[in-house]
Amino acid sequence: MIEPFLEMMSAERGAAANTLASYRHDLEDADGYMRTRTGRPLQQAASADVASYLRALSGEGLAASSQARRLSALRQFFRFLYAEGVRGDDPTGPIASPKKARALPKHLSTDAVSRLLERARAEADADGAGANAVRAKRTRAVVELLYATGLRISELTGLPAALLGRAEPFFTIRGKGGKERLVPLSEAARAACLDYRQALDADPRAVDCPFLFPNETFGAPVARQVLARDLKALGARCGIAAAQLSPHVLRHAFATHLLQNGADLRVVQQLLGHADISTTQIYTHVLDERLHALVSAHHPLAAATRRH
Repeated sequence: MIEPFLEMMSAERGAAANTLASYRHDLEDADGYMRTRTGRPLQQAASADVASYLRALSGEGLAASSQARRLSALRQFFRFLYAEGVRGDDPTGPIASPKKARALPKHLSTDAVSRLLERARAEADADGAGANAVRAKRTRAVVELLYATGLRISELTGLPAALLGRAEPFFTIRGKGGKERLVPLSEAARAACLDYRQALDADPRAVDCPFLFPNETFGAPVARQVLARDLKALGARCGIAAAQLSPHVLRHAFATHLLQNGADLRVVQQLLGHADISTTQIYTHVLDERLHALVSAHHPLAAATRRH
């Protein structure tokens, strides 16, 4: 029944040649497995047989995304058999799609962040005036804030200018879902923001502007795309590829470097504003590395192994 299925996909759904070739490969592979394991063709497979086939693919190291593609082909095939009256059921119905592993977030090393901060500070402190000087100071303030706080870029652009009038080392931010959280404000980040605002206040329109980072007309916050563009340009000037750098990458660096230096996962969850700890658990690879290093450094057997 594989050939009639492929003919239907071509004639009725206009499937491209590459798509048909992919379906053929996946279905013939499954058919071969079924005949070898059960002695029956694919069209007679039971749910347990399909589940066994997927487990076999996983055991061979096939990626979850590729397993999901194979299962999708099987679903299409068995729905065709049901529609044609060849089968009275769909054995793929009870089968859950393989879950794709969550990609580890991109983050910068501490050395890369140090280079970024040093370049931002040098450019902000360079002699100059006008729009370019203000932009350099703004970029420094943005880098300092993102790395010191872990803010989302949308949260950063919405910060009020009144924030700098507070003496407290923390401020409150309203994040996703309207949830409020406390965010630390380092002295370096505060100093960078004050330096930027002092340069910006040379424009009379800035005096009554309520936004910490206004746009060119002072009528709204600066667009996050503008800040992202300036950040990538700064990164390029200190040897960091554009694909490796974004405001969100600095947020991930904030979390990763905290965990690498001993912070608790629950604390990082609160600082990032994650509603569920499962979201923060994308960083558990950092904890795994830290625990491995801890055991390797301090366990008596590990120490004995190093001596030998």
